[in-house]
Amino acid sequence: MQSIYIIAGEPSGDLHGGNLIKSLKSKSPDLTIYFWGGEHMESAGGILRKHYKELAFMGFWEVIVNIRTIQKNFAFCMADILEKKPDAVVLIDYPGFNLRMAKWLKERGFKVIYYISPQVWAWKENRVKDIKKYVDKMFVILPFEKEFYKKWDYEVDYVGHPLLDALPPISERNQPTNIIALLPGSRKQEIEQKLPIFLKMIAHFPDYQFIIAGVTHLGKDYYKPFLENNACDIIYDDTYSLLQKADAALVTSGTATLETALFKVPQVVCYKGNRLSYEIGKRLIKVPFIALVNLIMGRKIVEELIQTSLTEDNLVRELNRILDPIHREKLCQEYDVLRKKLGEIPASDTTAEGILKELKNVS
Repeated sequence: MQSIYIIAGEPSGDLHGGNLIKSLKSKSPDLTIYFWGGEHMESAGGILRKHYKELAFMGFWEVIVNIRTIQKNFAFCMADILEKKPDAVVLIDYPGFNLRMAKWLKERGFKVIYYISPQVWAWKENRVKDIKKYVDKMFVILPFEKEFYKKWDYEVDYVGHPLLDALPPISERNQPTNIIALLPGSRKQEIEQKLPIFLKMIAHFPDYQFIIAGVTHLGKDYYKPFLENNACDIIYDDTYSLLQKADAALVTSGTATLETALFKVPQVVCYKGNRLSYEIGKRLIKVPFIALVNLIMGRKIVEELIQTSLTEDNLVRELNRILDPIHREKLCQEYDVLRKKLGEIPASDTTAEGILKELKNVS
């Protein structure tokens, strides 16, 4: 009986990993799947080895101060894989950990499969050399990534974007709901940087209901200090139902920007991090945008407020702009183009078929 070991280090990886496990189980019911991830992957039939809530460190400085925990996690992962002896290891995004793991795995003879490419096209492009050396098969989810890897003479499979597998049917909103969604992220450091300034919008837009997209893995008590002096509601682990009814959204950069676009919600993309991490990143990152929406479109269609530009005044101005019905109509037309660019490939099924094909080649 064959087995695989999947490593996902954050909520989006758990979501896409869950859909991948469902597809794998539907095609190969006897396949044993160990994983690092969360509830989505567990409910799909995987065997949990470590939860992503123990892994959520982002930014250069944050990694440095948590280096001992990261080292312990890596040591646990190595020992666990040596004990389980999977026929292949599937790495989902999470590049700081997974690229290092890929090297260790390859040197010990494991088959290494990567699903959802590290953003090497944004910074540290030379990491492609390591990917070519240590990754046996790469499945990419963004349309431009196949051409990017081609210039490095590395053949990858474009499988479509897994968000299209995960989204529920999206209904058209004919009437305003007067709801503004706040998506501050799922890690403590990003929430603490952005949620306080998001909440300042309540005083400027008294006719709107503000609702936070919260995550239960941080604990509901975690959000209480933010809510004490603010007339704001919160829902947990149900961002999609919130986006389904929102008139606008303030969104932390990342996968959530693409999710918001696919729900046709006007958004302001926000990023603010540790100053040292930001200054280092600014010097390394080569792409002109931080929002996936803008990167896929190849031009700016949603506003990005980054670091020092993420101010109360700027956020009020941009929120007023995206609440305008004319702007909404134009932006929704752009979102339609974005959806077409992503195509209609069933990413989870296509990737599962590719993984099972690779397993047939395991000696």
